[in-house]
Amino acid sequence: MRTIPKNSDAALRARGLRLTGPRRVVLEVLRGSDAHPTAESVHRLVRRRLPRVSLGTVYRNLRLLVAEGLAAEIPGPHARFDANMDAHHHFTCVRCGRIVDVDGPLAEPHAEALRVRIAARTGLAITHHRIEFFGRCPQCRAPRARLHRPRRSP
Repeated sequence: MRTIPKNSDAALRARGLRLTGPRRVVLEVLRGSDAHPTAESVHRLVRRRLPRVSLGTVYRNLRLLVAEGLAAEIPGPHARFDANMDAHHHFTCVRCGRIVDVDGPLAEPHAEALRVRIAARTGLAITHHRIEFFGRCPQCRAPRARLHRPRRSP
């Protein structure tokens, strides 16, 4: 878990948003996590500080933070949220579902050429693209790797 930045109020004010207790805490929880939490996970963490906050309030604030560019939503069967707004990719473990930020070149010549080619062929106005990696994280690979080691002969 990351440390919680103290500039949440400034980020909300800069976008003209009211500084409600739930909104502040939702943003602080999101910025304090590198786990890409679901709304339900954010709700559990927010309730530690604001026990009476509803899941609906958390969902509304997450959607508002995404709309205002303070967070991103990672689509999937259970939407996940990310307060890291720097350009980056994601790796998703297909076994445990963990999502990890992956730094990498986002304006690769091949990716740009592909975007231009697709736009030219389809007439679509492509504004951005996303590269996602899938596989198994080290924690999910480790037990499996031990099970499949060749046996030593005596």
